[in-house]
Amino acid sequence: MTEPVLWLAPIGVLSGLLFAALFFRDMLRQDAGTEPMQRIGGHVHKGAMAYLGQQYRVMLLVFLGLAALFALLAYGFGLQSRWLPVTFLAGGLFSAVAGYVGMQTATRASVRTAAAARSSLPGALRIAFRSGAVMGLVVVSLGLGNVLAWFALISWLTPGDPGDGARMVLVATTMLTFSMGASLQALFARVGGGIYTKAADVGADLVGKVEKGIPEDDPRNPAVIADNVGDNVGDVAGMGADLFESYCGSLLAACALGAAAWVHDPVLQLRVVVAPLAIAGLGIILSIVGVFLVVTREGASQRDLLASLSRGINTSAVLIVLASAAVLHLLQVPMMWGTWGAVVTGLVTGIVVGRATEYATSASYGPTRGIALEAEGGAATTIIAGMGVGMQSTAIPVLAVTAGTVVAFLCASGFDLARLDLGLYGVAIAAVGMLSTLGITLASDAYGPIADNAGGNAEMANLGPEVRARTDALDALGNTTAATGKGFAIGSAALTALALIASYIEVLRQEMLKAGILYLEPVGGVKVAVSQAGLADFMAHFNVTLLNPVVLAGMFIGSMVAFVFSGMTMQAVGRTATAMVEEVRRQFSEDDGILRGDSEPDYARCVAISTVGAQREMALPAVLGAAAPVVVGLLLGVAGVIGLLAGGLASGFVLAIFLSNAGGAFDNAKKYIEEGHHGGKNSRAHQASVIGDTVGDPFKDTAGPSLNILVKLMSIVAIVMAGVTLSYSLL
Repeated sequence: MTEPVLWLAPIGVLSGLLFAALFFRDMLRQDAGTEPMQRIGGHVHKGAMAYLGQQYRVMLLVFLGLAALFALLAYGFGLQSRWLPVTFLAGGLFSAVAGYVGMQTATRASVRTAAAARSSLPGALRIAFRSGAVMGLVVVSLGLGNVLAWFALISWLTPGDPGDGARMVLVATTMLTFSMGASLQALFARVGGGIYTKAADVGADLVGKVEKGIPEDDPRNPAVIADNVGDNVGDVAGMGADLFESYCGSLLAACALGAAAWVHDPVLQLRVVVAPLAIAGLGIILSIVGVFLVVTREGASQRDLLASLSRGINTSAVLIVLASAAVLHLLQVPMMWGTWGAVVTGLVTGIVVGRATEYATSASYGPTRGIALEAEGGAATTIIAGMGVGMQSTAIPVLAVTAGTVVAFLCASGFDLARLDLGLYGVAIAAVGMLSTLGITLASDAYGPIADNAGGNAEMANLGPEVRARTDALDALGNTTAATGKGFAIGSAALTALALIASYIEVLRQEMLKAGILYLEPVGGVKVAVSQAGLADFMAHFNVTLLNPVVLAGMFIGSMVAFVFSGMTMQAVGRTATAMVEEVRRQFSEDDGILRGDSEPDYARCVAISTVGAQREMALPAVLGAAAPVVVGLLLGVAGVIGLLAGGLASGFVLAIFLSNAGGAFDNAKKYIEEGHHGGKNSRAHQASVIGDTVGDPFKDTAGPSLNILVKLMSIVAIVMAGVTLSYSLL
């Protein structure tokens, strides 16, 4: 049954691309509104595509340079897989394609959503959500499609008997190199997009709201177009690249660990390799089903809108639970119910993390309302309260991911802690389970900036209050989806990164065999053949214990990297935001007609400031993330690298949750006050909440989301550079 079940994967890919095209075509057929609406939407679209074009030009140079370096290491020194230069470029290319499609869709959909809101809330929701689904379906379809293509091509060109288990391990570990390009592209997209959007947002808020007292999305604000562009740059292109990389990484890690766990039984090995691919294909199909269930009625409350969204996501999740059991049964996967339990565990973990994020950041609950209350005391008490909420909010997601990891390990290993290979395969397939409904989950996240921009368009085009009420309702829903989407991305990153760390050992095995190292010498001096060694043997050989100071040094460095990286990205936002503030102030001071509404601000100048600042500032954090595993590997060896990855994962995961949730809570506390609580707009509490939101902006949209890519990138770089570490490390 292996071959028929495998067809679920390409069917899912084709279905995803087909429905993405249909949703995109349907969106373009909708009314684009009045001439002012189209002009405003045109400014946003032009600014977004200009930024993306500039970023891709920079990335092209970076990728070509690194590909040349990898080619030298692979073909000149034999220290890399011969596939790396090609798979590296392919990973970056398709990640960029997914971002491009998402941006093209989102920037066109927002004006049509605003136009539909003139007559119907259900119609506006339909356009916005299905346009978000274009991004979701393109990401998962391109991700799974690339994994299938490389699996077929590498299998075809790798010499040896197709029935040889060791050959399948080589194929699966080679496929991991695809993630290198996707990870690097994701980091640049997240960091650059985060700097862009928050610099524009801070500039618009501090001068427009605080100093001039004009509303959000007021066309008199010179930074308003840059702010709207930034919503798409950060939460569409950035989030899409982030989850594209997580999705591919989880699939590739599951394939590699499954192949290694059943290396001595090629028949069962093929089944466990096919299983995550088939589940992913089913996930795409069932995500499409969920998209069609997201509907509402006129006059729907926030509770009703959230219920309609939950109906689509939850239905897809329930269906994938049932369908994955059928897939595993048809494949006759060994320890079927344990493997299925790991898949379900991943799904449940994702739901728990999302709900915990919603509780910490939504104005419907106590934590965010508490921040709004503290805003009556001023900016200082607002910031203190928000930081406290962010710190406390780490508890449930960390416990959920910890419990999910342990349960998935135990289920897949048959509750035998000694079966590290099976247990880690369970952790990897749990990550696949969490990301199996990514098509609709990412749709709900990409929906957010579309709804936000629709509200901005309605405000700037002076549409009626009933239109603004509908777009505000959609925007409020988008705030919730954005926060839960970030929590979901962070949780999936933790499971994926853990699976990649385990995959690192399998890559080391291949590199040792290639280097002619045939035996390990674990503690006790007993030689074990590299080809037959288990994970515990490798841990013993490299002395990976907490008593080894090299491991501890790596852990401390990994923790440090997470904090330094976050500091770099937040300072980058500060520097670019300062330039934006100065420009907005200059335009207001030099042209009195802007504030009166008699003359149009120079929107293009503010867009250019964010674009140039983002391109300039994103390089150093990316270099830090990519260089850390290489430098630590050369200085401290394999044990130091494993310590680095463990420390980076632990601290980066917790720090990412803190930053994202604190920022989200700051933002929604401000919106809660703007609804009329604690004095409403222009009150002292409102002014304090704007300052809190400004502090939280780089937390939730730059540093926090970028950290989940950092921990995965370090794992992938370590995997890619395993041969260099083995050959040239000092220790």
